[in-house]
Amino acid sequence: MTLVMSKRQPSFLATIGYEGVVLDAFIAALHEAGIKRLLDVRELPLSRRRGFSKTGLSLALTGAGIEYVHLRGLGDPKEGRDAARSGDMVRFRRVFGRHMRSPEAKADLAVAAELVAGGNTCLMCFERNHADCHRNIVAEAISATLPVSIRHLRVASASSEPTRRASALECA
Repeated sequence: MTLVMSKRQPSFLATIGYEGVVLDAFIAALHEAGIKRLLDVRELPLSRRRGFSKTGLSLALTGAGIEYVHLRGLGDPKEGRDAARSGDMVRFRRVFGRHMRSPEAKADLAVAAELVAGGNTCLMCFERNHADCHRNIVAEAISATLPVSIRHLRVASASSEPTRRASALECA
């Protein structure tokens, strides 16, 4: 696949997790990092955390001037989520690696790369720690096709520091 790049190359691809955060701090972190487009890479864009299910999140982001795109094909299949939840990271990586070779994942990876080429883009999933999340694998796959560095954004935890404004520039 050949991407048509603009003269201004994107300098970075951000990733972020929403585990333990509130929506306002999450959106503030995206704004602080200059994000204009959020790619939701959850297979099932549902959440028990208020504001993070697909419809509510899309509306909140649109209201904040951030485009929302759901790419189901880049979501971790149930078997991979179960492996990660049980701490079996070897099985998680094997399952997700197999999934990334599927036609659906390849198609959505191509879409993601096209969107990232436009700049100011962030991948989102649940896990706070990018090292334990499939979004890190997706980000690496994109960076293998585009000249971008990966920045893992963090948002202050809702339970640990409720009054602190999130700093998106705290990168892991």
